[in-house]
Amino acid sequence: MKAKTQKITEVLTRGVEQILPSKEGLEKILEKRKIRLYLGIDPTAEKLHLGHTVLLRKLQEFADLGHQAILVIGTGTVLAGDPSLRLRARPLVSEKEVERNIKTWKRQAGKVLDFSKIKIRYNGDWLLKLKLMDIIKIASQISAVKLFQREMFQRRIKMGKTVLTHETLYPLLQGYDSVFLNVDLEIGGTDQTFNMLIGRELMTKMRKKEKFVLTCPMILGIDGRPMSKTSDNCIWIEDKPDQMFGKIMSIPDDLIFNYFELLTRVPLNEIKKIKKLNPREAKAKLAKEIVTIYHGKEAAKKAEKEFERIFKKKKLPSKIPEIKIKEKSLNILELLVKTKLADSRAEAKRLVLQKGVKIDGEIQDNWRKICQIKKGRIVQVGKRKFARVI
Repeated sequence: MKAKTQKITEVLTRGVEQILPSKEGLEKILEKRKIRLYLGIDPTAEKLHLGHTVLLRKLQEFADLGHQAILVIGTGTVLAGDPSLRLRARPLVSEKEVERNIKTWKRQAGKVLDFSKIKIRYNGDWLLKLKLMDIIKIASQISAVKLFQREMFQRRIKMGKTVLTHETLYPLLQGYDSVFLNVDLEIGGTDQTFNMLIGRELMTKMRKKEKFVLTCPMILGIDGRPMSKTSDNCIWIEDKPDQMFGKIMSIPDDLIFNYFELLTRVPLNEIKKIKKLNPREAKAKLAKEIVTIYHGKEAAKKAEKEFERIFKKKKLPSKIPEIKIKEKSLNILELLVKTKLADSRAEAKRLVLQKGVKIDGEIQDNWRKICQIKKGRIVQVGKRKFARVI
């Protein structure tokens, strides 16, 4: 019994920002019975990043304790677009884009989740079947004033920006997930607190049942800002071992132990010992630990050696992607796109202007430059991206 209580305490403490209405209330329920809980993630991109794994790991921890855990992929909510932390409305996505985005999600999430213990549901299966009277019934449960009092909406209004009507519907749609699934608990990031509390209110009014809300901290990216696709600061779950290792080594020092606590299962007493190391050593341990989780020990060892080779010994990577180019000369922007070091001319121009591009070791700062294409020429973007022209 004592061991069970300790496990519950750890699940409700490590990597947890807040539990509403109270941690004590949820703890009592968990000691008495198994609960039904869910985590929802909208498929706004094709890839999952390490920020997602904080929530996925928490879902798995509940599943490991024997609770009924559900991963909800927001194939319905994503069509409305979550306004959380957004200064302008998200571009609307099509159902085809959603299908493309979720194509490899199970494989990616499977690096953290054990799907023999966790069920996947798609909220488009019930949200897209709602009739007008259903939507009116749901909307009648929540005050419009409350929806517009949302901090992000108020900030937009003060800035003279608009709030579109469909954005105010988003919390209702997410909240209805809780009602439809009849859950006891919803897990989400701190950015989802408002949406999850709307779900809690809907549960009270539509099912006469209490729903708890558990929030996890949002991970900051390699530049110290919240990790997101739009900020281009993500460490992706399926990054190659050397890319993942290098990105982790580039994070600000003050994020090291936050990453240890949220992204690994290293015991807290061991993390205390690691804190005595200098930041470079601690970061190397962190990078090795995370790469091991997603790629295995051998890949982590190789990634560490490769990092030492490039950044300590100042040598070129042992393996550089080779790109065949037929043209004898190219504008530097075209060269970056053809070598797949930039996704577009606009991105390539930004990289050049930021002095993030080197050709044969020389920094390039003229985005109009015409480059002569020579066999063996090395093109580099940032510290970790290379291509060899053949």
